[in-house]
Amino acid sequence: MKKINYPLKFEPILQEKIWGGEKLRTLLYKKTIQKNIGESWEISGVAGNISIVANGELKGESLESLLTIYKDTFVGEKVFEAFAYQFPLLLKFIDAKDVLSLQLHPNDALAKERHNSFGKTEMWYVMQADQDANLIVGFKEKITKEEYLEKLKNKALLSILNVDQVAAGDVYFIPTGRIHAIGAGVLLAEIQQTSDITYRIYDWDRQDAEGNYRELHTELAIDAIDYKVQKSYKSEYQARLNASSNIIDCAYFTTNIIAINKSLHVDNSDKDSFVIYMCVSGKVEFHYGNDSVEELLMGETILMPASLNTFELLTNTASKLLEVYIK
Repeated sequence: MKKINYPLKFEPILQEKIWGGEKLRTLLYKKTIQKNIGESWEISGVAGNISIVANGELKGESLESLLTIYKDTFVGEKVFEAFAYQFPLLLKFIDAKDVLSLQLHPNDALAKERHNSFGKTEMWYVMQADQDANLIVGFKEKITKEEYLEKLKNKALLSILNVDQVAAGDVYFIPTGRIHAIGAGVLLAEIQQTSDITYRIYDWDRQDAEGNYRELHTELAIDAIDYKVQKSYKSEYQARLNASSNIIDCAYFTTNIIAINKSLHVDNSDKDSFVIYMCVSGKVEFHYGNDSVEELLMGETILMPASLNTFELLTNTASKLLEVYIK
């Protein structure tokens, strides 16, 4: 079986959004002259937005073709057995200059039935936040479906939702059904199932340049909402220096954080999965094979194929990587 023997980078897929800003260009150095880029899709298997390799001998190849040619040596035996030729994760950097719509995502069963899609469980890692910037996540008080609809009708949803001021390093897990919105002034990394299904329930009566309102999904959302209340929606974790520390572990993905200021030997041979690294601060060199090196800067993403599972990380500046794979 053919194997990929080097780390893969992909061309970012930049998405204009009504709420997007300039941080993806000014802080993460994404190449664009547009001023309202809200999302950089770093690795995507979503139809119509399939990632293309940006480096090495496979430059120009699609994520789709890599799966077709390299199969389990690319993604791992168990991952290929479960997902075959569908890449299971979508990874993004998101810049919210303005608040996003209040929204939620359906679970696997609903998404399959209604859209022939995966559901959309996701997580956020805050990379930078302006003063007083916030995230809206979940309900702050117990509420019935009828009470929810009354608040929605009166444009008073915010009064019953949990709003957290956030800072760099904060982590939030967003299971399907949980109402959420990224607030203005937040730059974050998002890891999610491969799905582009979103139920938008309120968009702040916002109009686009042509005076149009974005579509709302009131009826679809009613039975998809998780009405339960949590004491806290923020995920607590401890990041050990020069080690891999878990921050989120769910059925769809595992995410660790590597806080590093020197060198670290990595052995992923126990994972049976591709492993993705997103640089969320600083810069890190990946040393692999016979003295080959690939540098990863803040705002860049790299994929280590399952067949390339041992390498060295090296940096001389305090840096942080998100390490993402499927158990």
